Amino acid sequence: MVFQLDEKLVFPNPQLGEPDGLLAVGGDLGVDRLLLAYSNGIFPWYSFRDEPEILWWCPMRRFVIFPAEIHVSHSMQALLKKNRYKVTVNEDFEAVINQCSRLRIRHQGAWLGRAMTEAYMQLHEQGFAASIEVWDGCRLVGGLYGVTIGSAFFGESMFSLEPNTSKLALIHLARFLEKHGGKLIDCQFETAHLQSMGGRFIDYREYMELIG
Repeated sequence: MVFQLDEKLVFPNPQLGEPDGLLAVGGDLGVDRLLLAYSNGIFPWYSFRDEPEILWWCPMRRFVIFPAEIHVSHSMQALLKKNRYKVTVNEDFEAVINQCSRLRIRHQGAWLGRAMTEAYMQLHEQGFAASIEVWDGCRLVGGLYGVTIGSAFFGESMFSLEPNTSKLALIHLARFLEKHGGKLIDCQFETAHLQSMGGRFIDYREYMELIG
């Protein structure tokens, strides 16, 4: 079942959604609604050119990376040892999200438009979204961003302008979370890239116990 949201700050039971994870349409991208959504494993994802309303998703099988299980290949280990790149945390969130948007904005189904970008900028300004930046000198060449609530990081998007720089960002994120008590990285959807980095499925009940 797909529910219609209105101005009330509430979401339906995620277990009543569609098999593909689609739960609801409508609502807004305000900070309070986004925090409520992510706290229940719900996230917005919609093609802003094609969809008149926001689509909210909550898959019952969650694809996650546990920080201690991040897979670092031999080639990535060699790249790390070279110390070619500098990696930072929250040094330029705006540049990261804007780069993620620019690289996909012309693609069919692009979802990171102005409304989404502004929403996550507001989350960042209030301390609920963070970025990892990868620098080649003074040039931003890779990175990722996501929502941070408690000990969970809800990944939103990543980019690479040079080979493997998004992987570097993800490895740095996992190590940072492991050092600071982070429990999991929510990848939202499975990809071969994230699977190769250690991603695996857990069920929604276990997921909620971890982020709760």
